[in-house]
Amino acid sequence: MMSKNLAKNYNPKDFEERIYRDWEEKGCFKSSVNKDKKPFTIVMPPPNITGQLHMGHALDDTLQDILIRWKRMDGSESLWIPGTDHASIATEVKVVDRIKQETGKTKYEVGREEFLKKAWEWKDEFGGKIVNQVKKLGASCDWDKERFTMDAGCNKAVTKFFVKLYEEGHIYRGNRIINWCPDCLTTLSDAEVEHEDMEGFFWHIKYPIKDSDEYLEIATTRPETMLGDSGIAVHPDDERYAHLVGKVAILPLVGRELPIVADEYVDKEFGTGAVKMTPAHDPNDFEVGKRHGLEEINVMHDNATMNELSGKYEGMDRYECRKALVNDLDEAGYLLKVEKHDHAVGTCYRCHTVIEPRLSLQWFVKMDELSKPAIEILKNQDLKFVPEKFDKTYLQWLENIRDWCVSRQLWWGHQIPAYYCQDCGEVVVSEDAPTSCPKCNSSNFKQDDDVLDTWFSSGLWPFEVLGWPEKTPELDYYYPTSVLVTGYDIIFFWVVRMAFSGMFCMNEKPFDHVLVHGLVRDSQGRKMSKSLGNGINPLDIIDEFGADALRFTLATGNSPGNDMRFYMERVEFARNFNNKLWNASRFVFMNLEDETLLENFDRNAVSKDLTLADKWIISRANRIVGEVTDNMDKFELGIALQKAYEFTWSEYCDWYIEIVKPRLYGEDRDAKRAALYTLTYVLEKVLKLLHPFIPFITEEIYSYLPTVDGLIITAEYPRYSKDDNMEIEEEKMNLIMEAIRNVRNVRTEMDVPPSKKAKIIIVPSLDKKSAMEDGQDYFKALAFASDVEIRDSKDGIPEDAVAIVIDGVEIFIPLDELVDFEKERERLTKEKEKAISEIKRVEGKLSNPGFMGKAPEKLIEEEKAKKEKYEEILKTIEERLSKL
Repeated sequence: MMSKNLAKNYNPKDFEERIYRDWEEKGCFKSSVNKDKKPFTIVMPPPNITGQLHMGHALDDTLQDILIRWKRMDGSESLWIPGTDHASIATEVKVVDRIKQETGKTKYEVGREEFLKKAWEWKDEFGGKIVNQVKKLGASCDWDKERFTMDAGCNKAVTKFFVKLYEEGHIYRGNRIINWCPDCLTTLSDAEVEHEDMEGFFWHIKYPIKDSDEYLEIATTRPETMLGDSGIAVHPDDERYAHLVGKVAILPLVGRELPIVADEYVDKEFGTGAVKMTPAHDPNDFEVGKRHGLEEINVMHDNATMNELSGKYEGMDRYECRKALVNDLDEAGYLLKVEKHDHAVGTCYRCHTVIEPRLSLQWFVKMDELSKPAIEILKNQDLKFVPEKFDKTYLQWLENIRDWCVSRQLWWGHQIPAYYCQDCGEVVVSEDAPTSCPKCNSSNFKQDDDVLDTWFSSGLWPFEVLGWPEKTPELDYYYPTSVLVTGYDIIFFWVVRMAFSGMFCMNEKPFDHVLVHGLVRDSQGRKMSKSLGNGINPLDIIDEFGADALRFTLATGNSPGNDMRFYMERVEFARNFNNKLWNASRFVFMNLEDETLLENFDRNAVSKDLTLADKWIISRANRIVGEVTDNMDKFELGIALQKAYEFTWSEYCDWYIEIVKPRLYGEDRDAKRAALYTLTYVLEKVLKLLHPFIPFITEEIYSYLPTVDGLIITAEYPRYSKDDNMEIEEEKMNLIMEAIRNVRNVRTEMDVPPSKKAKIIIVPSLDKKSAMEDGQDYFKALAFASDVEIRDSKDGIPEDAVAIVIDGVEIFIPLDELVDFEKERERLTKEKEKAISEIKRVEGKLSNPGFMGKAPEKLIEEEKAKKEKYEEILKTIEERLSKL
C-alpha cells in the first residue's frame, strides 16, 4: 500500500521553501562544462544592491527561470548566472545619506577610505537581501557562480577593457559638453538622461550690432546661459543676415563683443534664424564654436550656481539668475517679448533634477568604430530581437550614437586606471599602478579620483562572469550566451553596450536572442511608482498566494515586447488553477492506493483495455506537448502556458476525470488499471509541461507519483510521439463531447435539474454511428442519460421530444412533462435564425466574384459543404417546429 497522499488542502507555505532548499542541497541548479551536451546560457540582469524585488524583477526573473528550467529538462547543459550590480550613483546616494544620518558628516568630511568602507558594509548588508527575495520566486540559478559587478574578477575585467580601449585609440580625455547633474554632482551619459515635457518660455532678446543702429533678435529658453555667449551664428544662405557675417554684436548687459559667423547648423526657418552661441553650455554650440574658434566660457559651478564669470549674478542659483537677468534685460530695454514654449527638458534618471549641459574635462569612448560591428551582427541576423520591432530601437541608438562620457565624479565604482605624474603631469593608463614616469622618471603618481560609468562595467557582464579576460573553459563553452531577457526600457542603456563590448573583447556577439518584455502596470494601465502609491510588492503576493500563483499570473499576462496589467483577480485565478491541479492529482493518488493495481502498469499490459476516452486524452496530451514546445521555441511563453493550462483544466480535469470515474468505482480491475494508467501517464506529462511555469506545486505533486523516480526539475521534458498520435479517436471524442455539451445546454435552458435523468435517442449518419456507439457510457456519465438508444432512423421517436442537431447527428430527448413547449419553440426558432444566417453568409461568399476568383478550390469546396450542412440542419429544425 502507498503510505502517502497529498494533503487535503493546497497550501504553498507547506512546501515551497522546503522544496527550494531541497533543490539547492541536491545541486539541481549547478552546471559545468559538458562537451557531450549543447549549452544553454542566461546571465541575469543584475539587480541593484540598493533595491528590493519589484514586479519588474519578478517578471524578468520568472521569464528567465521558465526558459532555464525548460532547457534543463530538454537536455541542454543549462547555466543561469546570477549577480548584483554596484549601481554607482544610486548606491552612493544611499551611503551618503546613511553617513549623514549617523555622523552628520558629508562624504568629503569622512574621506574616501572611510566612505568606501561604509559602502562595502552597505553591499554586505543589502546585497544578499534581494538575492534571498529572488530565491523566494523559485529562481533556479547556479548560486555557486554568483557575481558582483565590483568583485575582484569584474574589476580586473573592467580595468583590462579600459586599458585595451585606450591602447587601441578608442578612449581619450578631453574638454567636451557633457550632461551634468547639479544634485548628484556627476556626469551622466545620454542614456541616463530622461526627457520630460515642461512648461517654458522663449525670451526674445535684442543683441545690438557694434557701431550700428541694427540689432539681432535672439530667442532663448535659457537666458542665464547668455552670460557665457561668445558668438552668434546665422545660416550662410540667409540673405537677411548676409551683410552681418564677419561683423560683431554686443552682449547685452555685459558688453562682450560677439563675432557673427555663418554656419549650416543654423535652421534659418526656425525662430529668427539667428542663434546665440554658448560653447561651454550647449553641445551643438560647442561643435559650432570649435569650427569657428569661439571662446568657451563656463559661467556655472558644479551645483548650478553662477560662478565668478557671471559678474553681478555670481552665487545665484541658475533659476534665480534667470529671473534677475530677465528683469534687468527688461529694464534696460533689451527684452523684446516673451513667448510660452513647452518643450522636452533633460533630467537626471536618478534624482530627476534638470541636467545642465556644460563643458568639462572628462574621459570619453569614441563610438564611431566600436558601433559598426554591433550594427552588423543585427543586420546579419546573428543577433535577433524578440519581437523584431525592437531592431529599430537598437539600430537607431547605435547609428546616431555620440562619444560616450564614461567618467563619473563619484567614489563608489571602478576607479579609472589612469595615473597622473605629480611632477610633470604625464598621464599613464595602466592595469597596474606605474612605478616610474616614462617622461621624468618620477614615482610620484596619483590615480584619477573619478570612477567609471556603471554601464561601462555591466557592458562586460556576459563574458566577464565566465572568466574574461582569462581564457577559461567556461568562457569557451558557454559564450556566446543563448538569450538575454530584459525590458524595452534599457535596450540602449545596457543591450547596446553589451553588443559592442562583446564584439570588441570577444569578436563575438554576447547572445543569440534578446527577449524583450514590457512593463508591469497596475490594473488601470499606470506605471507602478512610489508617487502614485500603486506599487505591488511581489513578496506580499508570494506570502498570500504562493510563488507559483505569482509566476502563473506574470507568464499568462505576458507577450514579448508588450506591457501587461496586473490584476489581483488574475492572481486569485492562478491560485484556483493550482488548487484544481492539486485536487485532481489527489483524486488520482487516492485511487492508486491499491498497490496490486500497479503491477504490469505499462502501455503493453493495458493497451487492450484502453477505451476511446483513454486514447483521446493520450493523443490530446501528445498534441499539446508539440504545441507547447513549438511556442516555447518561439519565446511565446504566455501562449505555451495558456495551452498547457487549458488542456489541464478543461480536457484532463473537467472531461477525462469525470469520464473515468465509473470505471474507477467499478468492479472490472482491468478497466480500472487502464484508467489509472492513463490518468498517471497524462498527469506526468501535464506536470512536466507546467513545471517551468509553476515549479513548486509540480515538484510536490510529482514526488507522489508511484511511476517515477527522482525530481521533476531534472526529469526529461515531454516530446511529441507519433505513437501517441490517434487522430481518429480524437475526432470521435470531439464529436461526442460536442453532443454532450449540446445536451447539457438544452437541459440548462429548460431548467432541468441534473438529478432528473432522461432517455437520449441518437440518430447518426452512417459515418458518425461508430463514434456515438463508443460514446454511450459517456452520455450516461456526463449528459444525465438514464438510457442511450442509437437508431438508424427517426421512426417512432415521440413527437414531443426535444431535438438537437449537430453535424451528422440528431439527438432526441423525450422530456414530456418537463418540457415547456413555448420555450422549446423559442429555442428552435433561434436555432433556425442562426442556420439561415449561416446559409446566407456562405451564399454571399459563393456569389462573390472576388472570393470565387481568388480562393483555392479546396476552400470553395469547404464552403459548399458548409452550405449543404446548414441546409440539412435547417430542414430538420423546420420539421421539428412543425411538429410542435
